[in-house]
Amino acid sequence: MSATVQARPLSRREQNKAANRSAILAAARRLFIERGFDAVNVRDIVRGTHLAAGTFYNYFPDKESVFRALVDEQMASLTVQLTSIRQSADSLEVFLHATYALVFRTALDEPLFYQFIFRNQAVMQDMYEGSVLGLSVHALRQDIEAAQARGLIDADIDADYLAAAFYGVGFELGRELVSRETPDPDAVAALATRIFLAGVAPQS
Repeated sequence: MSATVQARPLSRREQNKAANRSAILAAARRLFIERGFDAVNVRDIVRGTHLAAGTFYNYFPDKESVFRALVDEQMASLTVQLTSIRQSADSLEVFLHATYALVFRTALDEPLFYQFIFRNQAVMQDMYEGSVLGLSVHALRQDIEAAQARGLIDADIDADYLAAAFYGVGFELGRELVSRETPDPDAVAALATRIFLAGVAPQS
């Protein structure tokens, strides 16, 4: 019989460290949304917390590291979910619709993160080597290639171009979705699916 492993409670010091890091990230995200990355410095971020000036450097070496942490921590979970959905898809329609539905629901559930992306798109393109979210686009390209191998997507289509097209449509539709007073993520996912469904299916 296996024993249940109990998680060790965090010490007071560990709790304080976690709270300080969260405070830095929250202040930075708010400022990056309000002003944009280039108009924010480390001093601004520290002023947005209850922390002493030198405390910042116990957690991050510079503002770029904070920016990357905000992106990477949010995208890590979403990328895992998207990859699982796409790899288990048994049809092109499921591959497309389930991907877009999750992305658009996340946009509505996490509006601050999407405001953060839209406000800092140019900076993110530079940091992530030409793609706004390099990690997720790389995973998308791999999943497209796997879907091509399974016969869900036309194998003659360039996976890099298709990943860029999938991402671009999702990004712009997501921007429009979050601006609506009564957004309907499932309807927008259906629209995105229709855009690609006929064009990327294997040719008979």
